[in-house]
Amino acid sequence: MPLGGCGEIGMNLSLIGFGPRERPQWIIVDIGVTFGDLTTPGVELILPDITFIEERRKDLLGIVLTHAHEDHIGALPALWPRLKCPVYATRFTAALVRDKLSQAGLERAVPMTIVELGARFGIGPFDIEYVTLTHSIPEPNALAIRTPLGTLFHTGDWKIDSDPLIGQRTDEKRLLEIGREGVLAMLCDSTNVFTEGESGSESSVRESLVELIASLKGKVAVTTFASNVARLTSVIAAAESAGRHVALIGRSMHRITGAARESGYLSDTAKLISEEEAGYLPDDAVLYLCTGSQGEPRAALSRIAAGTHPHVSLGQGDTVIFSSRIIPGNETEIFGLQNQLAARGVRVLTEKDHFVHVSGHPCRGELARMYQWIRPEIAVPVHGELRHLQEHAALARELQVPQARVAPNGAMLRLAPGPAEIVDHVHAGRLYLDGEVLADSGDPAFAARRRLAGAGAIIVALAFDRRGRLSADPEIRLLGAPEGLAEPDADLIERLSDAIERSVNRLSPDDRLDDDSVDLAVRKAVRAHLKRHWSKRPHIEVILLEAG
Repeated sequence: MPLGGCGEIGMNLSLIGFGPRERPQWIIVDIGVTFGDLTTPGVELILPDITFIEERRKDLLGIVLTHAHEDHIGALPALWPRLKCPVYATRFTAALVRDKLSQAGLERAVPMTIVELGARFGIGPFDIEYVTLTHSIPEPNALAIRTPLGTLFHTGDWKIDSDPLIGQRTDEKRLLEIGREGVLAMLCDSTNVFTEGESGSESSVRESLVELIASLKGKVAVTTFASNVARLTSVIAAAESAGRHVALIGRSMHRITGAARESGYLSDTAKLISEEEAGYLPDDAVLYLCTGSQGEPRAALSRIAAGTHPHVSLGQGDTVIFSSRIIPGNETEIFGLQNQLAARGVRVLTEKDHFVHVSGHPCRGELARMYQWIRPEIAVPVHGELRHLQEHAALARELQVPQARVAPNGAMLRLAPGPAEIVDHVHAGRLYLDGEVLADSGDPAFAARRRLAGAGAIIVALAFDRRGRLSADPEIRLLGAPEGLAEPDADLIERLSDAIERSVNRLSPDDRLDDDSVDLAVRKAVRAHLKRHWSKRPHIEVILLEAG
């Protein structure tokens, strides 16, 4: 039963249950976040609503993490206190999780078990095996989850890369063995189901980056996903080949490389320099490896583009390479960032201009190979919007999988015994991390913010005497209105004041003493007047005071 990640890309959380319908035992596979956008003003992180499993916490046996991307681990610090169960992860994933827990003051509170690559362990009725795959981050794993009624194979995020540069290759031999043992159902990544062929190899990107960076003059900055350690090593190798020294710019770059070194990666890379040291080098001898490929406003590249970074500046004759893809929804921020750079005379290169990126998710050719290896009886597409899930189910049927079932967030899909069938639906909403406060997405505050963002607000303060008569003219404040609308010579405030007084005076003496009646009358009057003169529906706040 997914509570996130099915019907959207990101915020992955799958519940796997075994036992009698009235009280199964559960494990959680991944517990991720997605990110706020223009529709969620003030909200940076969005988390899955875990009310269903929180109410059944006594039957929750643990959280099993497939890999360390934010959309698979990012919600753990905020939601673990509501669950308080063991956490299982491989070494690199655990290093990043520990860092997040430390920032939240939870590092010592969370019981975490380090699982070695390829290990097999038991949690209650679940016999779980980590199976090595390849992805755009170290140590991505599938999970073979064995139960008395059959094996569930959860791919996590993956691709097939014959030369991933960092970590092990996909364990094709073990995948074939698991397939021969028999798999009841496969939960499989749907991100690139509309893309034919294969996603490509990190080694090919390295070759292209070496050639491209060698051809550039001036300062060079490369921005990419910090979690793609293989890509970081490729950029460092390309810089070294071109006689450039590399400086990491951005906290995530330092955090990820620190975790990679702690886990035994990056031992063979060239020595990095600080951003301060880079400032003393000739332009042709430096390369900045930056966060901010998705246009994040507080990331390093955005500050460089705005000219507010304390140590790094780029200008005419310099080049920025976006070794990444545009995550849907981030187009406005990314194009705005690229235009800021262009305004400074910086040359901007993307995957549209050069071969500088490959996806970390499987295309249709790779999906077909995975189905040939695992041969599940049931295909359950995950990690995708609804259109991805439906297309994935259709592909599985083309590949002769006996059953394919789409289960969006909140759908309880019974896998056994009997045919796969959705047997229940539960609440699967969203939680907004608003500063330090975790709030339900249905909180009226967020609807109010959206209204304020779209049409501003008007505040009306009225003072009444003890007999319910206005004791002064209404006080009116317009927030977010165009200057021309609120100018004194437009007489808007005066006309609004007249309309409000007329609406109050039309009330009966009893209604003028009733706050709700006055509030409603004032709102109606203001709304009607603004509709005629502004054609907007701002948020209206009425404050009622009793004069002394």
